[in-house]
Amino acid sequence: MRILVVEDDELVAEALQTLLVDLNYAVELATDGQTAAELVEAFEYDLILSDVMLPRLDGVGLCQQLRSQGYQIPILLLTGKDSSHDRAIGLDAGADDYVVKPFDPEELAARVRALLRRGEAIKPPILKWENLQLDPRACEVKYQDVLLKLTPKEYALVELLMRNTRRVFSCGMILEHVWTYEDTPGEEAVRTHIKGLRQKLKKSGAPTDLIETVYGIGYRLKPLSELHNNQGTSAQPPEVKIKQQTMNAIADIWIKFQPRIQEQINLLNQAAAAVTEGCLNDELKQSAQQEAHTLAGGLGTFGLSKGSQLAREIEHLLRSHSTLDSEQSLQFQQDVEALRREINYASQPATQVTSDRQDELGQWVVLVIDADTLSRDALATEARQHQIRYLTAESIDLARDLIQEQSPHLILFDPAGQSPIQSLTFLEALLYLPLAIPVLIWTADEERYQEMAKTYSSGQQPISKSIPLQQVWDRVEHTLQSKGGKEARILIVDDDPQILETVAALCKPWGLEVIGLDEPTQFWETLTNSPPDLLLLDVEMPQIGGIDLCRVVRNDIQWEQLPIIFLTAHTEADVVNQVYAAGADDFISKPIVGPELVVRILNRLERTRLQRRLSTIDPLARVLSRHETTHALELLLSEMAHQPRNMCLVILEIERLQQINDCFGYAVGDSILRQFAQALLGLASAEDVIARRGGNQFLVGLLGATKNEGGQRVQDFLNVVHKTPYSIPDGTNIQITCSASLVHCPEDSQDFQDLCILAEETLTEARALGWGQVRIANQSLSLPAKLHAEKG
Repeated sequence: MRILVVEDDELVAEALQTLLVDLNYAVELATDGQTAAELVEAFEYDLILSDVMLPRLDGVGLCQQLRSQGYQIPILLLTGKDSSHDRAIGLDAGADDYVVKPFDPEELAARVRALLRRGEAIKPPILKWENLQLDPRACEVKYQDVLLKLTPKEYALVELLMRNTRRVFSCGMILEHVWTYEDTPGEEAVRTHIKGLRQKLKKSGAPTDLIETVYGIGYRLKPLSELHNNQGTSAQPPEVKIKQQTMNAIADIWIKFQPRIQEQINLLNQAAAAVTEGCLNDELKQSAQQEAHTLAGGLGTFGLSKGSQLAREIEHLLRSHSTLDSEQSLQFQQDVEALRREINYASQPATQVTSDRQDELGQWVVLVIDADTLSRDALATEARQHQIRYLTAESIDLARDLIQEQSPHLILFDPAGQSPIQSLTFLEALLYLPLAIPVLIWTADEERYQEMAKTYSSGQQPISKSIPLQQVWDRVEHTLQSKGGKEARILIVDDDPQILETVAALCKPWGLEVIGLDEPTQFWETLTNSPPDLLLLDVEMPQIGGIDLCRVVRNDIQWEQLPIIFLTAHTEADVVNQVYAAGADDFISKPIVGPELVVRILNRLERTRLQRRLSTIDPLARVLSRHETTHALELLLSEMAHQPRNMCLVILEIERLQQINDCFGYAVGDSILRQFAQALLGLASAEDVIARRGGNQFLVGLLGATKNEGGQRVQDFLNVVHKTPYSIPDGTNIQITCSASLVHCPEDSQDFQDLCILAEETLTEARALGWGQVRIANQSLSLPAKLHAEKG
């Protein structure tokens, strides 16, 4: 769990950091509220612990700013002000708790734990591997209910292995994950920590090889099948039998009372419908509140802790408000729907699910994201006949919860009814998960989503909602069997069949699917039909050599980022130089050393996924990168060709930024870029696309805005910019100006490149008008100019 501590008193900050690190939390420090706000924009935190009296932006202002931007991170205010009025101000600003200095460390730790338990709706599940259990919320590790006293590094090691149960981690990879760059030790430190961890596990009753050494590669958790085989057929201890009998009895009770629970859910659904229609009367509200209260107390008994929490939130919502506003009504409906899904899932025939993505029964888990309830329900019966565990979500936000908790093997996604920009961002994020999840586009409008399917479904065609459901699941099963559950797909091109089989045999145990090709002439057909995550090439092959293939791949826009490793018996310097000059990422000499090959492949795959994740965000402004935005907008424009909508494309340019850099330094210019980007995000709607275009320019896509509406929005934003002083570290305030251009789709063009060219030309016209001006293509709109950068 990651906690952000915001405290300008070095002594207090160090004390808090020591306390929290000893509790196995990862702690980051900020000395002022503005820096804290920027860190929250860039990184994910589970809790914020903030002083009230802070420079630049105080703790109350930080609360207000984060809550206004939609952040639901638990916030605990820590201050010397102990009056009731001060507490009320802090809590009204959005804080979840308020602790007065001097604080008792034990009480503070308890309040932190309570807030983390209460926290956000996305709750990391308890990780399990055989009898080993890790609770991310409490930062606790147990074996057979025995609590292990682990150091922070030992805990981080266990968490890394349990979150990647099919991975083998070399010492170098462990160092990258567990240690920070500032204090990275040598590989011997990893071996020392593994040794200490094994000793603690052994004392708790765990097998000595629960953390297994894979010779020449690294460490992993021993596969469950091997652990179970080693256990033999010995009789269960009495306490295990008692526990099993209790679980069976509870299961019988659950079955007996399912009709009653269904009645309760039906009543809550009735209340949700009444809220939608604006006719929730007091009697129905009281009944719904009572049923929610009953469910909150009972569901946890049957292991439905999340269902119990949802019911408690529904009860609290109904109890705390005489009438529900629009936001509360939406929250109520979402909670009821989430509770219904939770209970429906628990009501299905029990299946044995392990920490692995595919359980021991070989059952697949498929998540269907569809705003249409009838479509979702229609798939359920067919899914059971195909032995597929079927999860549903009506929105992308709900889907994110299920992905984190249930780890589906495949997603069946209907973009209709979802925000286009949110859909593209969601699908892009799925590509960069540590274990990518295949996506199939399932829609009634195949033509409209053709390009989206091509990009995010490995080139597969969309699935039409008009075809029989049997065919839908046949397509799903085919996709699952071809790649589902694989760590990655490797394409190896080598004319030696023995090498192909050897590489396949070495890679298979680590979840790597290998496609061997001994005919280089079939390379492009294979590459297109079975897109790989990594390419292995031999140097010398008949017809066309590996170096030539590498050059062609690097010059193809679709495959230019594909990782390429060479396997060859040639180790001469000139051959190695040719290989790297052609664009290879790595070089492995033959004869192949199995452990070395696997480590190189896994390291390259992990590095590539990290680079892809980083490439989506501009590291300075912390908004989308230019490449990512260009891709998203091009897809959006292709979709709009089938369903015309308004969209404005805006270029914003911060003026005189180079002068500010020359006068105050580049660190100040970078800070202004970040502040400008965050201000832009704060005024944007959910469907807007915001990116840094490079240098001092930003690109904004305003979906659904006419030319006049877009012009007004740009003017409103620049009015805010021109009135806002931008602070720098020495306390100086700088007032900046910004020029802007705006073009419209489809009025000005429907081609993205044409729109960009026109926007550039229009921006040149805006600059000619003076500082702080807006120019709209084919018409003009002037704003008051701020002619000088002023010190505040």
